[in-house]
Amino acid sequence: MNRASQLERRIRLLTWLFIVGLALSGATAIPLEWELDASARALGVADVSSEQATSGLTKWILKVREALHETNTKYPFVTYGFDWLAFGHFVIAIAFVGALRDPVRNIWLFQFGMMACILVVPYALLFGGLRGIPIFWRLIDSSFGVFGFVPLWLCHRWARELNAKPRPAAQRSS
Repeated sequence: MNRASQLERRIRLLTWLFIVGLALSGATAIPLEWELDASARALGVADVSSEQATSGLTKWILKVREALHETNTKYPFVTYGFDWLAFGHFVIAIAFVGALRDPVRNIWLFQFGMMACILVVPYALLFGGLRGIPIFWRLIDSSFGVFGFVPLWLCHRWARELNAKPRPAAQRSS
C-alpha cells in the first residue's frame, strides 16, 4: 500500500470515529431523564437521603435528576432544547461527510473542528462556573474538546501531507 492510500485510510477511519462520537454525544442528549434514572440505579442510590449519596458525583447525579424530573413535570417544553442540542451534533457530524469524500479539498472541516474543540474548554469552564456546575463535571465536558482535537489534528496533518503529493487530475480540487 502506498503512502497516499495509507493516509486516506487513516483519515477515513479517524473521521468516522469523530462522526460517530458526535452522533452518539448528540443522541445522549435526548433521553436524559432515563439516563439519569439509570445512572442513579447503577450507583445504587434512590435519592439524596440515601446513605450512598455522599460522593460529589452521586450527589450531582441525584441533584440533576431531581431538577430534570421537576422541570419535565411542570415545563416539559424546556427539554426541547436538549432535542435541538442533539440536532446540532447530528448536523455537524453530517458536515464531516465532506471530509470523508475529499479530505484535501475539505481540510477546512478539520480546522473548523479543531477550533470548536479548543473553544469547548473555556466555554465549559466559564459558563459551567456561571451556572453552578461542579468543576469535575466541567472538566468532563472539557475533555470532549481535548479528545476530539487529537483525531482532527491528525487528519489535518495527513490531509496536508496528501495535498503535497501529486494527485491525478480527477482528484484535484477546482
